[in-house]
Amino acid sequence: MNKNKILATLLAGFFATMMLAASHHPQHPKVAPDLLNTAKPDETVDVIVQYREAVTESHIHTLQSRHGGRHKRTYDFINSAHVSLPVSEIERLADDPSVLRITPDRVIEGSLDRSIAVSNYQPLDNYLMGINQSKGAGVGIVFLDSGVAPQYNFNTFKSTTVSRLVAAESMIDNDPADRYGHGTHVAGIATGMDNVTMAIPNSKRYFWGIAPDAYIISLKVLNANGAGSDSTVIAGINRAIQLKSLHPEWNIRVMNMSLGRPVYESYKLDPLCQAVEKAWKAGIFVVVAAGNEGRNNTANNNGYGTITAPGNDPLVITVGAVNTRSSYDRNATVLTSYSSKGPTLVDHIAKPDIMAPGNRVISYKAAGSTLPTIYPANVLKVGDYDPTGSMTTLSPYYFTLSGTSMAAPLVTGLAAIVYEFYPSITPDQLKAFIMRNAWRGLPANYSASDPATGKTFTVSGDIFSVGAGLLDMWAMYQDLQAQGLSKIPAGVGSAASPTAYYDAVSKTVKLSLNTYGATSVTWGSSVTWGSSVIWGANVSGSSVIWGSSVIWGSSTMSGFSVIWGATSPWAASAMSSGEASVIAIFGEN
Repeated sequence: MNKNKILATLLAGFFATMMLAASHHPQHPKVAPDLLNTAKPDETVDVIVQYREAVTESHIHTLQSRHGGRHKRTYDFINSAHVSLPVSEIERLADDPSVLRITPDRVIEGSLDRSIAVSNYQPLDNYLMGINQSKGAGVGIVFLDSGVAPQYNFNTFKSTTVSRLVAAESMIDNDPADRYGHGTHVAGIATGMDNVTMAIPNSKRYFWGIAPDAYIISLKVLNANGAGSDSTVIAGINRAIQLKSLHPEWNIRVMNMSLGRPVYESYKLDPLCQAVEKAWKAGIFVVVAAGNEGRNNTANNNGYGTITAPGNDPLVITVGAVNTRSSYDRNATVLTSYSSKGPTLVDHIAKPDIMAPGNRVISYKAAGSTLPTIYPANVLKVGDYDPTGSMTTLSPYYFTLSGTSMAAPLVTGLAAIVYEFYPSITPDQLKAFIMRNAWRGLPANYSASDPATGKTFTVSGDIFSVGAGLLDMWAMYQDLQAQGLSKIPAGVGSAASPTAYYDAVSKTVKLSLNTYGATSVTWGSSVTWGSSVIWGANVSGSSVIWGSSVIWGSSTMSGFSVIWGATSPWAASAMSSGEASVIAIFGEN
């Protein structure tokens, strides 16, 4: 397809989007665009009301007496309330000077052997075993997911009585059990001990997680169908921050969020993003799956701009997925076509931050859960790991899933190991060390076919597809040992992911660093922590990251003009929220 045809296609799509937006209900500036456009005037809807100050009894009284609302829950940590409100009252409430923003209670859905090898975990594991060290002991990981099922593999080494699952609560119902099966699988990748295969003589395979000594805190935010909402996830984040203070013995330092939903507004206005920022600033390292919408071309952007919330927040570390192709050699690793790409909608944050294996990952099965029932072919046979077992009998313990949901907990497990030995490291410093030591050998381009449709997708290995590169656990740990926290430049405060912007004068894309009020940024101008170290040779501070001849050729369909061409909406300073219409379902084949 030539350049003129590409631009014509983009122009048609852009104007169609604008015309659709123009036909919608006129928007109150404090009301999220997707709220009134999807609700009927006589309906009552659940919303998140953000206030400019702490929520008071007076606010709640006004909601109920003047606007006919029903208060469900207050989130003091982000000055917000979850309320059921008549649609007819939404704009009236928005006129209240104390109200900052009103957003719908949006739907959120959930998004090891070869994965460990490709992530270069084995040398780290060998090193820790050689000095007789544990992996993640005394460190607590919070899993915001569908729950975590108690089983042998979450107990201590070769133990069937001492569980590392120290807390299991539900934000969505009164049942903390994992009825979906997603959370148990995710937790196994990060923390599995695999006591089952250890007890089998001459077992064919072992399925260990990254940090098998870590504490597990399960906060259920997704139901038996893998669905939740902003309110349940925000409640889980709030609870995690509370538990960090209430139970110092659990040493909660890491949070895994293998879930997401479309981006509708700036992260600065999104209550979900504001909640994860509170957790980050409370000293919790937040790991978020990037999303599985890389094949989505509804905006004619070839899957770019599909990072899901809260992975669009610049503070958190956002993880995309690669495919090991059943190899232990990372040189055989390729890009997945489904992994969501940046830049993020509205804010144009450069995401994902890091990549990790996420294709056909073997982990633990929650008995009686939904996913193994939906995908029975994904369940391992007993004979796959037990030399005396049947190759027709389904395993009660193990099955496979694919997605960025499976990639995120590899980073989570590594974080727990680091916190065991470097308890004073900040979330920003840890994010910087992980990105700084990423392996940059992923292919520049790769074509993959969807087995379900036969359609072929081509992926470019650019910053918006692979971030800093592939997770390298051993290189990261060695660098941390060599550098030492005392050697990190004074004043380093933020490792917020940068914002990409189009320079119309030079007709190139550049990065603008986000300081978050810090005196300097982790990838600032110093030699040791320069952004060229984090992002590779083509990036340095605010200098050019792409010109017309670098990675993205201006005349290619997958190239520069698709995102940043003069007629593309990406060249604008903000995106229409109407374009964020994708749905993220993590962790499914």
